[in-house]
Amino acid sequence: MRTRLLALVLALLVLASAAGSALARGELAVHYIDVGQGEAVLLQGPGFTILIDAGNIGGREVVDYLTRLEVEAIDLLVVTHPHADHIGQAAEVLRRFPVREVWMSGYEHYTRTFEELLDAVLDSDADYFEPRAGDKRSYGELELQVLNPPTGNLSRNMHETCLMLRAVYGQIAFLFTGDAEQRTEKALVGWGLPLQAHILQLGHHGSRTSSALEFLLAVDPDLAIYSAGACNDYGHPHEEVLTRLSILGIPVYGTDLYGTIIVRTDGETYSLAAEQKGRLGETEIQGCVDLNSASWEELQLIIHIGPDRACQIMEQRETRPFRSVDELQSRISGIGPKRLADIKAQGVACVKEVNHD
Repeated sequence: MRTRLLALVLALLVLASAAGSALARGELAVHYIDVGQGEAVLLQGPGFTILIDAGNIGGREVVDYLTRLEVEAIDLLVVTHPHADHIGQAAEVLRRFPVREVWMSGYEHYTRTFEELLDAVLDSDADYFEPRAGDKRSYGELELQVLNPPTGNLSRNMHETCLMLRAVYGQIAFLFTGDAEQRTEKALVGWGLPLQAHILQLGHHGSRTSSALEFLLAVDPDLAIYSAGACNDYGHPHEEVLTRLSILGIPVYGTDLYGTIIVRTDGETYSLAAEQKGRLGETEIQGCVDLNSASWEELQLIIHIGPDRACQIMEQRETRPFRSVDELQSRISGIGPKRLADIKAQGVACVKEVNHD
């Protein structure tokens, strides 16, 4: 009896200690900001604010979002690589907010947007650093681990020089990949770097150029998040990636469907919320999904219909309404007899009465 009582007391002490650690740690909020076809992630925790990338050129989403959250200063601005859809609003961020430090890979990209960013860094009071794999930095209870690029001369391929970060807060890990592609992902697996993460930011907006199978197996995420614009010209996220995630049983959420996605954690558990569009989790199917009236999100409830094919359906029906589900085979790319059979067997897609006038 005494042994059991002692075991119970010890168990309660362990639980109390874990709860106390979480309470002392406070909350980390990771905001995957909806910037259309671009990328920007904000990490806010007790005593620190970190911004990873800053959206696309021509937008104000990042500055407006930071202003709305009443951000007063940024401890770290990370530029994963100098493509315009990742650095587009970075110069304005530097002009509008005190930034204590900027991380960049050192890859030089001779565009006006990149040169404007460099000028903004020089004009600011921010420290500058070019981290390499193995570097670590702590911000309160958060540890940032640099996974890429490796030490040595930078590759001539910009995406291979992309800064990749693993952020660990208590027991919860996040992986930020920028536009890193499969060659880099496979190299990281081969180097034996710590890749496991609960939340994975899909590389290159969910492009087929990223998210290699061996990389996904090494990361072993609970869920994946990508940033992309609705009906974007690149077809992101690509169906091959979504299928791979589905086979592995990894739920995936995108800013194109849900708007800004926020992950909150106390270092022990985490929760997800969507700030603007839709809601996270399964969407209940009400009746059937009419090809001629369903929303972009609803169309994706149909098997084999991802973001790109949903856009195609919406474009096609503007020209001429669908008369039957069978027309998907002739009017939508990638829908052959087998996939059409799967769609009809699912019983979700339908075409309601069409006005012939």
